[in-house]
Amino acid sequence: MEHLELFFKSIFIDNMVFATFLGMCSYLAVSKKVSTAVGLGAAVIFVLAVTVPINWLLDQYLLQPGALSWLGAEYAEYDLSFLSFIMFIATIATMVQLVEIIVEKFAPALYNSLGIFLPLIAVNCAILGGSLFMQSREIPTLGLSLVYGIGSGIGWFLAILAIAAIREKIRYSSVPPALRGLGITFIITGLMAIGFMSFGGMLTGGDDASKKKEAPKAEIKVEQKQVEDSLTKVNETEKEETEKELADNTKKITE
Repeated sequence: MEHLELFFKSIFIDNMVFATFLGMCSYLAVSKKVSTAVGLGAAVIFVLAVTVPINWLLDQYLLQPGALSWLGAEYAEYDLSFLSFIMFIATIATMVQLVEIIVEKFAPALYNSLGIFLPLIAVNCAILGGSLFMQSREIPTLGLSLVYGIGSGIGWFLAILAIAAIREKIRYSSVPPALRGLGITFIITGLMAIGFMSFGGMLTGGDDASKKKEAPKAEIKVEQKQVEDSLTKVNETEKEETEKELADNTKKITE
């Protein structure tokens, strides 16, 4: 359940484009055609799915304070967290080079259409953001980091695919001259971001409902306790009155 929740949250709620507006340069430049958007989106999914788990391992066993304790007690005090950016970018650059070689070998037409933006994945802030968010949110396991990387990549893929499909249709629409090009694209992106904000209640609605259900139970328990206390006081009062009455009757009989 935790894996599924993180997967959908990284796609819809924490979408790289619509929630944090990362990777906008490639998002705007390569979204003129659906075919190129699909190719770049698939490359981003692959790079995020590989680099986020690798960087999780680097963070857990090299970069965190005390992460080198597995080498021996004398290394437990070392803190290499200042190397996070360098290590993460090195991992990302390696994976991007691998993707570039594969795309150039098996899809030369796609490689030519993507142009400079394929090697620029190495400095795409969405790719680095995936690793940094993984680190800052302290994702506990390697499996969850893999799920987060795949989900973040799919979220970015859906964003660029949606805007590419819309931009292809807009060519045949009567857009005002002042908004043609990037102007209408920014407006559409903002509207889509507002739409994705509506997914924010998907994973919190159940929690709110459970809290609302638990609240009446707590109130009932408080009321029950108050009733019990009241009954106890009534019983004690009646007991005292009865004892007093018996004492008075006994005194009268004695006299």
